[in-house]
Amino acid sequence: MNSIEKATLAGGCFWCIEAAFNSLQGIIKAESGYMGGTTLSPSYEQICQGDTGHAEVVQITFDSTLITFNDILEIFFALHDPTQLNKQGNDVGTQYRSAIFYHDNQQKIASMGLITKIEEEQIWPGKVVTEVTQLKEFYSGELYHQEYFKNNPENQYCQAVVSPKLAKFRKKFAEKLK
Repeated sequence: MNSIEKATLAGGCFWCIEAAFNSLQGIIKAESGYMGGTTLSPSYEQICQGDTGHAEVVQITFDSTLITFNDILEIFFALHDPTQLNKQGNDVGTQYRSAIFYHDNQQKIASMGLITKIEEEQIWPGKVVTEVTQLKEFYSGELYHQEYFKNNPENQYCQAVVSPKLAKFRKKFAEKLK
């Protein structure tokens, strides 16, 4: 059985999600891109206009013997607020929605199960609005978006938004870091 799998997640700005996952054991690659819309080969500028239907996503390639899909989901739900519809913090628009694009039926079942558990345990104060949708065409983001935080730590957005989120993430998931 092949232990190399993929997961595709949308949780607001892809810079935050990608930076977190690239720092975890078992992650081979976390790639920023776009999914879920109708425009073929969309650009970042088109996505930002909010009329392509795409979400900013991170497609994660991982070794399931080192990190499970359920681990990935747990981390994903800790990295963003899944109760905010079409936004995360000050980032507003459908491109910032919360979504899981499942690659197979097992991922769909696991995703729906965890959402149910989160709501039953009232982990978040509101209803989880995360979409669970079948995988669609993945469009890799422009080269300058890949490893954006690593390459641009002094960027104002990175300092104000990404750095604090990653500090909190690193503290919570220290045992899973590379």
